[in-house]
Amino acid sequence: MVVLNKCVLEFTSVPENVAFARVSVAAFASQLDCTLPELEEIKVAVSEAVGNAIVHGYGNKPNHTVRVSATIYKEGLEIRVEDTGIGIADIDLAMQPAYSTDPERMGLGFVFMQSFSDQLQVDSTPGKGTTVTMFKRIGVRGAKARAN
Repeated sequence: MVVLNKCVLEFTSVPENVAFARVSVAAFASQLDCTLPELEEIKVAVSEAVGNAIVHGYGNKPNHTVRVSATIYKEGLEIRVEDTGIGIADIDLAMQPAYSTDPERMGLGFVFMQSFSDQLQVDSTPGKGTTVTMFKRIGVRGAKARAN
């Protein structure tokens, strides 16, 4: 796939940056032919992935970095959220509805990410971190013209 546009954000692992990430990626994605419901789905998926990095990856410790990249291809939008936190020992278990390592959370983050993406990939190594990659097929406006 040919990259038409890309945005990379790095920020501190504080809860306030969940909102920053969600609106930043949504603003970037708005150059696509997104419907308002699609933009809302993108925002929820980004919120869940970034929230997981902060809460589960870093244990709510604020002195770490979360990296979010959004890439526009002719075929759609890829969003990648990376942390260098504790990692996930059992990805299949973590992706089960209602599973959470935090009893105060509902355990639906991966469910939302999966339902709002056309493809979801989770790569994780215990002690080294997690990368969540989501892809959503969306039409391209201005970027499409640049690709031709």
